[in-house]
Amino acid sequence: MPGNRGCQICGFSVEFSRPSWHRSSRDFGAFTKFIQQHNIVMPNQLRLVLALHNHQPVGNFESVFEAAFQDSYRPFLDVFRRKPGMKMSLHTSGCLFDWLETAHPEYLDELSELVSSGRIEILGGAYYEAILPMLSPRDRRDQILTYRNKLEEYFNTSVRGMWVAERVWEQSLTTDIASSGIEYTVLDDFHFKTAGLSEDELHEHYVTEDAGQLLFVFPGNERLRYMIPFADPQETINYLRSIAEAHPQAVVVFADDGEKFGTWPETHKHVYQENWLERFFAALAENSQWLQITTLAEAITNTPPRGKIYLPDCSYREMTEWALPVESQHRLEDTRGQLDAALADELSPFLRGGFWRNFKAKYPEADEMYARMLMISTALQKQRQAGVAETEHFRQAQRSLHMAQCNCAFWHGAFGGIYLPHLRNAVYGNIIAAEAALRELADHQDEAWVDATIDDYNLDARREVRLENERLSVLVSPAQGGWVYELDVFSIRHNLLATLARREEAYHRKILEHQQAGDQDVASIHDRVVFKQPDLHQHLHYDSRPRKSLIDHFYSPDATLQQVRHNHAQEIGDFADGVYEARLRRGQSRVQVELARRGYVGPHSLRLIKRITLKTGQSIIQIAYRLEELPNEPLLFAPEFNFAGLPAGAEDRFFHQGDQRLGQLGHQLDLPAAEEIALCDQWLGIDAQLDFSRAAGLWAFPIQTVSQSEGGFELVHQSVVVQPHWTVLAEGDGAWEVEITLAADTSAAEDRQESQEMAAVT
Repeated sequence: MPGNRGCQICGFSVEFSRPSWHRSSRDFGAFTKFIQQHNIVMPNQLRLVLALHNHQPVGNFESVFEAAFQDSYRPFLDVFRRKPGMKMSLHTSGCLFDWLETAHPEYLDELSELVSSGRIEILGGAYYEAILPMLSPRDRRDQILTYRNKLEEYFNTSVRGMWVAERVWEQSLTTDIASSGIEYTVLDDFHFKTAGLSEDELHEHYVTEDAGQLLFVFPGNERLRYMIPFADPQETINYLRSIAEAHPQAVVVFADDGEKFGTWPETHKHVYQENWLERFFAALAENSQWLQITTLAEAITNTPPRGKIYLPDCSYREMTEWALPVESQHRLEDTRGQLDAALADELSPFLRGGFWRNFKAKYPEADEMYARMLMISTALQKQRQAGVAETEHFRQAQRSLHMAQCNCAFWHGAFGGIYLPHLRNAVYGNIIAAEAALRELADHQDEAWVDATIDDYNLDARREVRLENERLSVLVSPAQGGWVYELDVFSIRHNLLATLARREEAYHRKILEHQQAGDQDVASIHDRVVFKQPDLHQHLHYDSRPRKSLIDHFYSPDATLQQVRHNHAQEIGDFADGVYEARLRRGQSRVQVELARRGYVGPHSLRLIKRITLKTGQSIIQIAYRLEELPNEPLLFAPEFNFAGLPAGAEDRFFHQGDQRLGQLGHQLDLPAAEEIALCDQWLGIDAQLDFSRAAGLWAFPIQTVSQSEGGFELVHQSVVVQPHWTVLAEGDGAWEVEITLAADTSAAEDRQESQEMAAVT
């Protein structure tokens, strides 16, 4: 190709002459190697970027980390190292990086070698894989900068690009990302299509801007996401060749999860034992005369942006659909099914789903975690302004806050997400740890103390009540049935009300349609129909409200345990969701909130008062109920308690009355008369006991959801309901009273912690 050609970036004239070696295959191979080393692009050459994202969430089990390492991360790197012509851009979330530093530092050493040789580009991101729009601008920058600094120091490299968690994008992120020293990122092509671009305009990167800050953005190719690693490598080559022929010097980006190379069901056998990855890399190498494997950094350096783009609030296509309410998901799916394939493809950008932030509306439990996280973020900012940012307690609080911002527990799609209790527990555990570190900055931490405050803690435009002492924190919502919606036990960093209600999901329709296991071929995670337990359709029961505590039920007198368990019992009162008036009482050693409501039970008007009291130095909550102006007929009163984070199916997690065990926590109980009931979790080190001043009938049963995960549809234990119930009859003054004491004994956990600390010193 003799003559002069203008450089694609600067426009300067560059002279190319035909070398004498082009006639032999050996010479052509040397020539190909030469142009790749010098990033010289042939007329119809296509640049392919392989960008992998490896991630395990905060709170995931050690065994899951290790399995993902052995099934995906380790074997992928082993194959990659043997292919000297291959390059990639790699993002490892900070959660996973921290684990690798301890569990497999040799893996990071190997990455360092590949970074030094120019074969791997390290991408940054929010340290603990937070959804950026969920954070304050301060927290966004802190997460990005903290991780960028760590990666640059560890790998002795410049981190220029970053991974945006779940590709959840809002245009204002540009400022925070760019001001953190990041030059570029990769989103999905769906973002660009919803901005109005056609398929033919998605083979280069663009520049975007916010408040004068510039950022380059690459469109990740959705079709490649579905082809790799599920299609035969030759299909991918054919697809890329069609792009190269139509769009000379195109840049195509495959950006997706590294776990699909071995961790997703059946993929380890497919990718490694059946040599898919070997064949894929071989196919890329065989076509190197027109197909150049590169990195995002090299693509930025050697190709100009196509133009400017402003992208709408968006994520990848599937995520926008999952964010919709169930009925809207059904309508979208049905509408798409009514279109022929060509028309559906044409209209795809205009059949977009919802907005990521609405996961917080779809799942109130996610909104509670979010609001609680913001409480800590705000408190940290106040401490920063007070000049304590350089203290160890502040740094501990900030790290715990960042870990609590890990995105996985805040939404749900094809993976377990919010349906996984250990992920929700990890969010709350880190929130409580952050608050404990902030408490250490206060002057009164060596003393017994108690406090009561009122504010809009859950950001619903109504005020909540917080009672707290050095051991417990109790959040009460007067506007929502007077519920206790959070109960933090500081000694074990655990929220006993990190619950999740049973609710309909769009894929439940698929469960009802496919009651037998489906296709066992290797398929995308979005296409598989696999049942991890039989008869899941029989467990599709839905709750009418969140599963919290002190929910005041009045049932029909003939209500049974099974009716209550499946949410079929007739509710004849209006107290469970009613608005209560709240009054605070503060003393030196105790605080109390009194909640009162006048409402109806059937045709009868009555007044219900409940008082919640917290004292200094105790892990005990005292609850007093008083029902006034009762009718001259019996009423069935059944306040509901929920206990989360106490798993079922294990013999060291059980009900008991004194020394008598009543079965593990997955069992159901129907006791005719009980003065007490306790739930013990020996692994967690807590014994939560309820005592009643009047003997009560008692129902107890597990809450189990039918949800979707990587492995298929499954039944997940969420919480345990304990519901004392009384047949209430008016006494001398037309009233009826009962007192309930809830004690959270964590002495076992504290003794264990003390022993571990002594052993460490020894």
